[in-house]
Amino acid sequence: MRYFIEFAYKGTNYHGWQYQPNASSVQETLNNALTVLLNSEIESTGAGRTDAGVHARQMYAHFDHDSELDIPVIIHKLNSFLPKDIAVFNVIPVQSDAHARFDAMKRTYEYHIHCFKDAFEDDSSWQHLQELDIDLMNQASKQLLAHTDFQCFSKVNTDVNTFNCRIFEAEWKKHNNRLVFTITADRFLRNMVRAIVGTLVNVSLHKITLEEFNTILESKDRNKAGASVPAHGLYLTRIEYDYI
Repeated sequence: MRYFIEFAYKGTNYHGWQYQPNASSVQETLNNALTVLLNSEIESTGAGRTDAGVHARQMYAHFDHDSELDIPVIIHKLNSFLPKDIAVFNVIPVQSDAHARFDAMKRTYEYHIHCFKDAFEDDSSWQHLQELDIDLMNQASKQLLAHTDFQCFSKVNTDVNTFNCRIFEAEWKKHNNRLVFTITADRFLRNMVRAIVGTLVNVSLHKITLEEFNTILESKDRNKAGASVPAHGLYLTRIEYDYI
């Protein structure tokens, strides 16, 4: 039987979602917990990968197991067994061909910035002490929706067949003392959101104009875009399927 597992994690102590041979990963930690509790070797497949230090408020993975699970019991046992920075919300029986990665219709990320020194924000938001112009960054963000090729924001030497993504939403808002950038798309390239945010910050600081931002989008050249912002301000917040 195939199951989807819905969970969240704080990425501070992990070298990303995907298994790493010489570093701690969320995938390895989850697989180990499932293997022990189900007394069977479990290999999970995630909805995507997140880089070291990136957080997830909602993540999905699928795994296979021979027998029917007592869902409330396995959720309770997993949350008791897993470290405090990984929390399981649900385990969902699905069709045998359901796939956590390939069946995802939309994904949403947030990037969090705070513009003051705060001892409690160090690993959950990027401190940027210069004041940022939300209106100007939102003007640039709207340009993203008119494009589909985002090679200029992709990590170089990435093994992908296409750099095309369909962006449905890209907007900055102020939440209490944080600036939060929300972006939703059908798929994301490696490092894409962090590179977009870094370039939008350059627009806010008048290092590039709105016209130059659009030129960067059309260039397909990563070297023309801004630097990637730190990973610890990035959150995967929602993954959408048409059957969940």
